[in-house]
Amino acid sequence: MKTKAVRLYGENDLRLEEFELPAIKSDEILMKVVADSICMSSYKAAIQGAKHKRVPNDVAENPVMIGHEFCGEIVEVGEKWKDKYSVGQKATIQPAIPNNGYDAPGYSYKHCGGDATYIILPAEVMENDCLLSYDGDGYFCGALSEPSSCVIGAYHANFHTTAGVYEHKMGIVEGGKLALLASVGPMGLAAIDYAIHADRKPSVMVVTDINQERLDRAAGIFTVEEAAKNGIKLTYLNTGACEDPVKELMELSGGTGFDDVVVFAPVPALIEQADDVLGHDGCLNFFSGPTTPDFKAKFNFYDVHYDATHLIGTSGGNTDDMRESLKMMSEGRLTAAALVTHIGGLNAVEYATLNLPQIPGGKKLIYTHLDLPLTAIADFEEKGKTEPLFAELAKIVEKTNGLWSAEAEAYLLENAKKI
Repeated sequence: MKTKAVRLYGENDLRLEEFELPAIKSDEILMKVVADSICMSSYKAAIQGAKHKRVPNDVAENPVMIGHEFCGEIVEVGEKWKDKYSVGQKATIQPAIPNNGYDAPGYSYKHCGGDATYIILPAEVMENDCLLSYDGDGYFCGALSEPSSCVIGAYHANFHTTAGVYEHKMGIVEGGKLALLASVGPMGLAAIDYAIHADRKPSVMVVTDINQERLDRAAGIFTVEEAAKNGIKLTYLNTGACEDPVKELMELSGGTGFDDVVVFAPVPALIEQADDVLGHDGCLNFFSGPTTPDFKAKFNFYDVHYDATHLIGTSGGNTDDMRESLKMMSEGRLTAAALVTHIGGLNAVEYATLNLPQIPGGKKLIYTHLDLPLTAIADFEEKGKTEPLFAELAKIVEKTNGLWSAEAEAYLLENAKKI
């Protein structure tokens, strides 16, 4: 079967190509990808090429498919898996395959990556139970379950202690105080969403950024009123407008500091700000991965010693986190659409990936069987003045407060130009 895929050949070298896939082996599965969400990790792999830990050294001779946040349908099942998986099943994968070294779909495989029309899932995906069924509406929700699972993993990884007891209590403090710093990008929005709708919730949550427009968008999606209904006092704070951000944050914590602080931007000053607002036994989670190996920030070790503050870093969720994400999405408890600000076709992947830090907004959602320029949802109405497709999409997303939806996806897949 022929596939079209965006493949990585080296540093800043992505190419959209069509080629023949081999017949699947008895322990493999052929999958049709429908939607893929572009991740900043793909950008890092694309600009680093073979220097990236997950990208093979011989990528110039044996290019790899990129993309790891995807959802689609099973097309053909190898003999080994016919009792477990079926043709037509909607599914996604956990790309962080356990016990697989640095190899991962979207970075390391010739025939497996989300930015493609058809792919072959290698045996290790199924052997490690990383092919996960998704029963909810919209392929985009399945694709976004992976980034959402990374946020869920961060909440689960935070820990707290009791003096004299050598045992970590895992997770954020239930009913505690939570600060999410620089948290109105796509991953930050997922963190707000999960904190409000998960079983374990804080009682106080402060969300910061220095961009008022982005803060206003977040506040319009995850409102103070909705948080209050779930028992959370939510405050959105523009720290760029504060004369003394630490003082403001401490006041919002009631003067005690925060039990849990998550940092969503690799900025040394932001990490130091997070350190300054930690309360007793406070856990700082550095979520946002830096692009340089010599990234450093100051940390107050007086407080580490006398106030039991501590630091962790997370960069992904495990398979259980992803199952939780899929379950909450299928139940309608998470709003995956809040993360999406742009849509595009497979032809838009090269530009979107290599320029991702410069493109404003949240997640760039790719429909791999379509030929469609990268387009902001906010631009639908204007583009609709000359293009009927976007005129109708503008009407559809108006029903959902400007957010992408399963209805919009279905209309797009039915009516947009195929690649």
